[in-house]
Amino acid sequence: MSAVSFQHVSKTFDSGGRTVRALQDVSFDIEEGEFFGLLGPNGAGKTTLISILAGLSRASAGRVTVQGHDVVSDYAASRRALGVVPQELVFDPFFSVRETLRNQSAYFGLRRNDDWIDELLAHLGLSDKAEANMRQLSGGMKRRVLVAQALVHRPPVIVLDEPTAGVDVELRQTLWHFIARLNKDGHTVLLTTHYLEEAEALCHRIGMLKKGELVALDRTSSLLAGTASTMLRFKTDAALPSDLAAQARITGRVVQLPARDATEVETLLTRLREAGCAVEDLELGRADLEDVFLAIMQGQQGAPA
Repeated sequence: MSAVSFQHVSKTFDSGGRTVRALQDVSFDIEEGEFFGLLGPNGAGKTTLISILAGLSRASAGRVTVQGHDVVSDYAASRRALGVVPQELVFDPFFSVRETLRNQSAYFGLRRNDDWIDELLAHLGLSDKAEANMRQLSGGMKRRVLVAQALVHRPPVIVLDEPTAGVDVELRQTLWHFIARLNKDGHTVLLTTHYLEEAEALCHRIGMLKKGELVALDRTSSLLAGTASTMLRFKTDAALPSDLAAQARITGRVVQLPARDATEVETLLTRLREAGCAVEDLELGRADLEDVFLAIMQGQQGAPA
């Protein structure tokens, strides 16, 4: 039995008399104990899919289960198996951190949960904030509390929707160390993130959504193997020839071009010289998940396996 199963899930909205399709026939399973990454650009349907999984929205078609429990017909059991960290900072301003976690425990019928709460506070760097009112916390600290709330009932399936958006490096490292430990202990993790280096480092398998459709589904290592193995990186102030610009990843003055072998590297350098592009800080590096992501979103690679 899969930890999470999406079976032919579609979702449409009515927007001013116009039908908008947010998801179209999305199907995939997440196995028990897997660390799964769900990637896609803004508006791809990631949060809509998670909202359906969490019972916050209902699919127009298809079926979703959590550990075999249908999220509609067996919603109580499915929600008990889930811990969801949302994108938004949602908190009750009238309680301290500890009171917030005790209240969350009570929602799941847990009366004596202070030992686990203390462990969560320690692992998430919140011990010294336990008696602080939620209003007094910084944005990063509030996000730590959201993570603790999602984990307070020890759910077997953890859903992280952009958990490190806008937070500091310390929190990112603290969070990933703790989540990786929980995954090693058997918890299933579903992650959405725009930090693709996180997904590359953490996720066993990755699915990619584009305009509501699943356009890639494979092991992370297989996705990386399917693109150019080498990237030519350099800085330049010159405009690239149009055909090179179309395949380049450009960030300010930094340009990255895919090159599969030494011959292709030589060809690229020759083209740049002929176009009068003076380059600085030239280096070769391995392609990463961001390169794969851009290639797939541009329709240059892969379909669901």
